[in-house]
Formats: sequence, C-alpha cells, structure tokens
Amino acid sequence: MVETLRHLILQQGARLQGRPALTCPEWGTLSYMALRNRVEGLALGLAAADFPSPLHCDTATPWDWVAELAAAACGLVWEPGAPALDPSFLGGPRFQDEAGRQAYHDRDEAVQATTPFAPGLTHGEVLLRLKRANRGLGWDHATVLEAVPDPRDPRTRRAVLWSAFFAGAHVRWESWCPPTGDGPGKPPAKGRTPVVPPLQGFWDSEWTPV
Repeated sequence: MVETLRHLILQQGARLQGRPALTCPEWGTLSYMALRNRVEGLALGLAAADFPSPLHCDTATPWDWVAELAAAACGLVWEPGAPALDPSFLGGPRFQDEAGRQAYHDRDEAVQATTPFAPGLTHGEVLLRLKRANRGLGWDHATVLEAVPDPRDPRTRRAVLWSAFFAGAHVRWESWCPPTGDGPGKPPAKGRTPVVPPLQGFWDSEWTPV
C-alpha cells in the first residue's frame, strides 16, 4: 500500500514503466520509468549535499516538476519562496551524484506518511487529497492532458501535475507555454486560467474536492 509520495514515485515508475509520462520540447517524451530515473538522479544530488528543507525550483522548465518530485522522494519540504536549487543539480555536476546513493536509499525508511511535504501538509495528507480528487477527475493511464493551467497559476499547475502523476496520465508540457489560443484541447486565451474544479484550492488547509 502506498503511504508516501516517495512510494508513489517508485511505484509509478515500476508499474507503468514504458507508458508516456511527460512530453516536453527539451526532452521529447519520457516514460514513467525514464521520469523516475531523472527524478532519482536529482535526488542523489540532494542526498549527497544533505540539502536542507525547505527548497524550491523556479526555472519555468520541466526541471521544476522533476525537482518537486525529487524533493518528495527525499522527504524534503517543497515551499514556493524557499531557497532555489542551484543549476548544478539540474543536469549539472551534482546530478546523479553517486555519493548520495546510500543516503537516498536510507530515506525509504525515514520518509513516513507523517513527514511534512508542503506547508501544512504531510505526505499522507497529500496522498489522501490526490485519491479524493481523482474520484472527481476520473483520470487514468489513458488520459492525455493538453489543456492545462496557465504557468502564471503555479498552485493549480502543481496540483494538476501531481494528480496526473497519481493517475498515470500523460502530460504534454509544450501546452504550458504562453497561451495563444482558446477552445477544447488548446491553451486558454491570454489572461485566462482554466481551473480544474476538484483541484481548486488543493494546497489550502481547508480544501474540499468539488
């Protein structure tokens, strides 16, 4: 039974393996196993550096999502406004740092359902919210997300990414570029941010799925 976000990351990589997880201009299409490998490469660097909580990454690239997953895998708190990761972790010399492998594996016992992940939310609480949201969303491994929130709405964007990952869906990151169109399957017109109802206020302390 999955009890932490770390276990979710490991499980999705093992269970979905070759299914598409993320498509972006920088990397093409990554499978769930390839995404997990990228996440663990960054996590090794964090573990080797004994990186403290909280942390954040704001590059406006898919590395932001990989970094958030890596933080969860390491049991670190993800908090917008916290110290940003140095680029050396993002595919640079600190990426895939083998010196952190044992420390990273040791996190498997250290990360528990009660481990904090986001301000005011533990791993277990975020997982419970993902389960409840998915009942309303109905997403699964056949879901392809092409119309997603404006990058200027990072809280909803993060909730969409986590919900898609939980469901085993396929996210097309290129759709997250500055919006130029409107209509089904297209980015929203400039200035408009679509909000997926079950995810509205997902990170708020009093969130209730619609």
